[in-house]
Amino acid sequence: MTHADRAPIGIGMIGYAFMGMAHSQGWRNAKSFFDPKLEPRLVALGGRDRTAAEEMARRFDWQQVETDWRALIARDDVGLVDICTPGDTHAEIAIAALAAGKHVLCEKPLANSVAEAERMTEAAERARADGVKAMVGFTYRRVPALALARRLVLGGRIGRLRHVRAQYLQDWLTDPDAPYSWRLDANRAGSGALGDIGAHVIDLTQFLTGEHITGVSATMDTFVPERPLPGGDGTGQVTVDDAAVFLGRFSGGAMATFEATRYATGRKNAIRIELNGTEGSLAFDFEDMNTLRFFDSSVPTETQGFTRILVTEPTHPYLGAWWPPGHLLGYEHGFSHQAADLLTAIADGTDPEPSFADGLRVQRVVAAVQASAATDSQWVPVDGTGSGDTGSTGTTDSAGTAREVA
Repeated sequence: MTHADRAPIGIGMIGYAFMGMAHSQGWRNAKSFFDPKLEPRLVALGGRDRTAAEEMARRFDWQQVETDWRALIARDDVGLVDICTPGDTHAEIAIAALAAGKHVLCEKPLANSVAEAERMTEAAERARADGVKAMVGFTYRRVPALALARRLVLGGRIGRLRHVRAQYLQDWLTDPDAPYSWRLDANRAGSGALGDIGAHVIDLTQFLTGEHITGVSATMDTFVPERPLPGGDGTGQVTVDDAAVFLGRFSGGAMATFEATRYATGRKNAIRIELNGTEGSLAFDFEDMNTLRFFDSSVPTETQGFTRILVTEPTHPYLGAWWPPGHLLGYEHGFSHQAADLLTAIADGTDPEPSFADGLRVQRVVAAVQASAATDSQWVPVDGTGSGDTGSTGTTDSAGTAREVA
């Protein structure tokens, strides 16, 4: 298919900060390196600060700026709304966009509460009946090494799952004089390290294993209760967690440990996941993101050991669209994979993943962790993990690698 043959779809993105930049780059690369059947056109960027939004639009070639998200949704040339705003606005914007018949990509976590996430999921299901698609932005599913790990698990290469270990470690708040931001306000962010970064490893472990977290025992802490406001005029109260640690159980019986913190001095963006099964193990660290380590117990004892797999071969998920083997990918590439997968799903009429139902499942785990931490680490079951829970766990990437729903 040539560039001229692709049907156009107008993208309207709300939010222009860190995630806005990452998503903008993703939309541009998706149409350049992949071959989606829809041509994404960056028609409108939404932001309350017109000057800042216009500068962002200039840098990433957005055609126009809107300072009211409702006006952006109402535009006839916008067919897909990309939500990159703080969590307290997700529900209102997403539900309005879906009701207007616009496809939606919403950043994680899906919402600030289970109730909001449930309303969003219900709205997505109603819109689905009319062919309108909704997806939540857990982009780390689309890191090629993690997509390969999912393939190996589905292929039975590690056998029956016994242990799950998951950490997301950052250090950007270790300085007690680091300024206050909206991410430290429960009314804006919902939670702290738990929802901001812990949500990623909650989703990733459920995606990789094809199982659900059924219960948790948790503890949380806020190490610095107030921080200086930007500009130096007073301080702001920190009303979210700085760190969360919890035990979990998966639906297949595996034991799990989780840790999310923004106080791990020296760790900039370390997502560490290890899966131990009866026949092997898999280990991943995002600070070495092109590598997956695999232990295969079926090989002779003399040569057993963790094998370092450099995930850059064209047969690996997504890599066929990029560079020759050995040429590494980076953080921003996951957003290109996300954009390409969503465009493909819309064009093909299939359901993109992770779905809003997947986002709701993560939100339920977050709520259970908060409830357990508030009751001295008592065991709290995760709502919605019984027989009635029908959310998906698979993903199909733009390289045509189907990863079945388990």
